[in-house]
Amino acid sequence: MSKQLGRIVASLLTWYQKNKRDLPWRKDKNPYHVWISEIMLQQTRIEAVMNYYQRFMERLPSIQSLAKINEDELLKLWEGLGYYSRAKNIKKAAQKVMTDYDGKMPESYAELVKLPGIGEYTAGAIASICYNEKVTAVDGNVLRVISRVIGSKKDVLLPETKKEIEEMLREVMPDDSGDFNEGLMELGELVCVPNGMPACDKCPLKEKCIAFHQNLIEEIPVRMKKIKRKKEEKTVFILQSEDGRIAIQKREEKGLLSGMYEFPNQNGYLSKEKVHEIISGWKMTVQEIKELQEVKHVFTHVDWYMKGYLVTVRETSTTFTWASKEELTQKYALPTAFRKFKG
Repeated sequence: MSKQLGRIVASLLTWYQKNKRDLPWRKDKNPYHVWISEIMLQQTRIEAVMNYYQRFMERLPSIQSLAKINEDELLKLWEGLGYYSRAKNIKKAAQKVMTDYDGKMPESYAELVKLPGIGEYTAGAIASICYNEKVTAVDGNVLRVISRVIGSKKDVLLPETKKEIEEMLREVMPDDSGDFNEGLMELGELVCVPNGMPACDKCPLKEKCIAFHQNLIEEIPVRMKKIKRKKEEKTVFILQSEDGRIAIQKREEKGLLSGMYEFPNQNGYLSKEKVHEIISGWKMTVQEIKELQEVKHVFTHVDWYMKGYLVTVRETSTTFTWASKEELTQKYALPTAFRKFKG
């Protein structure tokens, strides 16, 4: 199989040099820029990330500024990207870089992978792209491309399959390791796409691709593992004061969306009468209750089904933080699951 992969190297590098997208983090191969872009791009496509990346770099142009930022402001910058633990980890990693590496990103895979939130893939991407270290950077795009090229029907969700592909790529890794790794990622994003049929007619590897020649494109990659999904029902209270401010509260520091702000909510679907009873128990006088459209939000392992009520109240409770609509937009980080009720 390694011999099969060895034949793709020159074609891939040539294609990448001609077709790579003009992306801000590719201009200078600054390890800080590559690091942040790679973390943002996990689970999110490039088109969606661009505005977040530009805004982030305007506010936090250096590792030093990231290490010092207030967590609430950082989460606000990250708002909409999801997986907020990643934002917390990049701050922890920045602080470690400041204390342990004199403010400069480590220059080897072995050191990079020690930083909070930087796993094997991200460490491989930074080390190869920025320092040309001959290490792999295998993500879902790369697993898909390589599985098709070698005609593998092994489950790409299994750790052992990933390890096998990493070993094969290590054997054929060229000196220009950064372009090779980025070329595989780019091919998986633009041609050998994750959803829908790949554009095999535009693929520089089609002549060397077993899946293409044996008509196995729709069968490969193989994904056997099924993730058990939980379903949770919630009732969300949009409490609005007479002057238009909205009640929010901070979630616990552990668990899903830890440390983020949210609208008050309770488990289960509650009736309008029960909502009135609960809010009255918070020492607030209900003026009007309006039922909102139900919304669904999908996390990795759980789906939230949320029933919302817009409740106008006369008095405000010190149990909550009361934010203006402008503050909800500019100051407080509200997860996408709850922002669906903002409109």
